[in-house]
Amino acid sequence: MRSTSPPAPARSPRGPVQTYQYVEAIPFALAHVVCLGAIWTGVHGSDVAIAAGLYALRMFAVTAGYHRYFSHRAFKTGRAFQFVLAFLAQTSAQRGVLWWAANHRHHHRYSDTSNDTHSPVRDGFWHAHLGWFFTKRHSRTDLATVRDLAKYPELRWLDRHPYLPAILAGFAVWLLAGWSGLVVGFFWSTVAVWHATFSINSLAHVIGRRRYVTGDQSRNNWWLALLTFGEGWHNNHHHYQSAARQGFRWYEFDASFYVLKTLAAVGLIRDLRMPPDHVVRGDQPLRPAVVEKAASLLAASFPIERIAADVRAQFAGRIEDWRQRFDGRVAMVRRDLEELVRTVQQPPMPTLSDLHARAADLFARSSSMNDIVGRARQKLIESVCEAVLGGHAALVPTRA
Repeated sequence: MRSTSPPAPARSPRGPVQTYQYVEAIPFALAHVVCLGAIWTGVHGSDVAIAAGLYALRMFAVTAGYHRYFSHRAFKTGRAFQFVLAFLAQTSAQRGVLWWAANHRHHHRYSDTSNDTHSPVRDGFWHAHLGWFFTKRHSRTDLATVRDLAKYPELRWLDRHPYLPAILAGFAVWLLAGWSGLVVGFFWSTVAVWHATFSINSLAHVIGRRRYVTGDQSRNNWWLALLTFGEGWHNNHHHYQSAARQGFRWYEFDASFYVLKTLAAVGLIRDLRMPPDHVVRGDQPLRPAVVEKAASLLAASFPIERIAADVRAQFAGRIEDWRQRFDGRVAMVRRDLEELVRTVQQPPMPTLSDLHARAADLFARSSSMNDIVGRARQKLIESVCEAVLGGHAALVPTRA
């Protein structure tokens, strides 16, 4: 049947089986439990002020440091301030600077595909939010991905001692403000920074609007942008990753960028990278890699197994005739089957109009939409033919 139902978000094939290291999650869980200690220590105005200050300082260090500087090199600075940014970011207890940058670069390379580090589209919301953090697969720092950073011995030292800055920060707060300061000021703000940051990996790929076609499910979300000092403009960021400014429009509040501008004015940083006008307008043709990813999402949004079953039932005689004629040579059977499926302009195969309508639901407007739809149709034909041929399809090389 021709598909007219509204699409669910496309779900990519799962990657390798995830092995969770539950022992690694114990300190994370205990930090949440410690927050309940405020029942006994009480909550004072000074504690809340410390929590707010530490939240702001560490959120800036994570968003401007870990993310925009170390992961994307969106501005330049000297080694001393580079170390300060890394140290402050590590007080958030989100592992080491090199580990963070390496995993984030990996995420952008494979966003919302089976190789993504943390995709709610692929592995579910909670895995993307925090589960991936405790998997064996992602526990080590891939130094090959961050060679530009790993050349600095001070950053390698910090990465080898990922939680030392957080321990020192917690100890300093305890010395200054006692137990209530430690529980409320340090632990409350730490947990808040965790979940605000993690929400960009989870919520920002599920809830919000998409201004640009990026080949993934990244979205803009104004209230996440407020909580995360600008990171909530996530679709903007995936559209142009190397910009120091993620709120592309004047009305898109980006607190981290405003602080970066101030730091540039006093000479601590320089060469802030801005999104070019044509990038903000989004009127340039998409890169081939983005077209390919978007086409994969579009093709996967259709019920391939059901379409294959209909094709198999409708053309069973012809398919069996090909099998006998080509004596089991699957490549030859697939060639003729693809040609047959390509010419079907009626159910069960979606038409070009169906693909364009689905693309309009899934993606923002783009001058490359015809390219996306054309490539998605080819991918859909290939996937349907593989499903029709069943186990034999595995013998056929996948087309580029």
